[in-house]
Amino acid sequence: MKNILLVSTVLFTLMFMSCNDGQKSEFGHNEAEGVSKTEAGGEDTHGEEGHDEGEEEGGHSEEEGVVELTKQQAETIGLETKPLEERNLGNNIKVTGMLELFPQDKANISPFVGGNVSSIKVIPGDNVSKGQVLAYIEHPDIIAMQQEYQEKNDELVFLKQDFERKQTLYDKGVSSGKEFQMAQSKFRSTTSSVNGLRSQLRLLGINPDKVAEGQIYSAVPITTPISGYVDEVMISLGDYVAPQSRMFSISDNSKIYVNLKVYEKDIRQIEKGQQIHFSTASRPDELFKASVRSIGQTFNTEPKALEVLADIQNEDKNLLPGMYVQGRIVQGEKKGFAIPEAAIIKEGEHSFIFILDEDEKMEANKMRFKMIPVTVGITDLGFVGVNLPSEVSKDAKVVIKGAYNLSSEMIKGELEHDH
Repeated sequence: MKNILLVSTVLFTLMFMSCNDGQKSEFGHNEAEGVSKTEAGGEDTHGEEGHDEGEEEGGHSEEEGVVELTKQQAETIGLETKPLEERNLGNNIKVTGMLELFPQDKANISPFVGGNVSSIKVIPGDNVSKGQVLAYIEHPDIIAMQQEYQEKNDELVFLKQDFERKQTLYDKGVSSGKEFQMAQSKFRSTTSSVNGLRSQLRLLGINPDKVAEGQIYSAVPITTPISGYVDEVMISLGDYVAPQSRMFSISDNSKIYVNLKVYEKDIRQIEKGQQIHFSTASRPDELFKASVRSIGQTFNTEPKALEVLADIQNEDKNLLPGMYVQGRIVQGEKKGFAIPEAAIIKEGEHSFIFILDEDEKMEANKMRFKMIPVTVGITDLGFVGVNLPSEVSKDAKVVIKGAYNLSSEMIKGELEHDH
């Protein structure tokens, strides 16, 4: 009996263990299948959604260090590209200064006589030519001056005839010397008055010959002595303008120059004719050229610097007096590829740039950017010299604005792809 019970117990135990092993095997197989399906992405809906989302955002790319965007996305994050360019960078004398005009290239215009403004022909910003009429003024004194000229000029005709007649009589001994001298004196003094009035009328812009013929002008023109741009208009219609009061200011910006401050330690290195490269706050990515015209002979104490004047070319007249500039006087340069500092991505001790991959196979609305490692060199006036890998074309377009935004898009795309 005992033997029967022992056999029954052993059989029951074996059956129970067999059932457990079957369940484990089945559960393990199903779990493996689930993992396999998830990794393969065959039927996993979460994997499909993640893939679609990555494609929609444009940051996903199978290739490392590459990011793809639509043109609209690139515009949204403020991307701007520019072709690679070579610049002269060097350890030269760094200077600051202001753009200014020589005294002969600016004019403050005032009337020679007082009068009321009857007409204004220009506004600030107008381009004017030498001799052009800016305004008209009128006053009774202007009319009275013309009338006096007419009277004196007519009187001079009579006095000239009287002087010549008495000189003839005096030479023949018929007339006394006193009468001849009085006629000569009056003729000379009236001639002087007429010549003076004639010169005044010319200064006022009135033709004295027309006045002598009987014409009277009620208003006189105010003209500009130089060509340039109208900086200020300091009058209004009806204003009385006293003699020598400022009415207009004109400047000829085509002859602008740069006034640079050179510090004491660099003075010995400055020579006439040296080349200068400078930039302005309004156009920081553009370098302008100048050459040293003159070196000051007076040392300023505040700041301790010497003034150096340099001629520049301002043909498009985009440079204006009063602009602050940063520049460098060329001592020794090395030409090479240079890009704006904002285009450099720093990751620890490594530096990178993004270049546009202009692959003809790309969709019309897509843009592809590659991250390229570079070695940086001299930093000068906001630009950095770079050494590029040999496979990078000299015609490549570099992302000069929005590089960090592009880097963020790439990282975001990589994280979504890993997920």
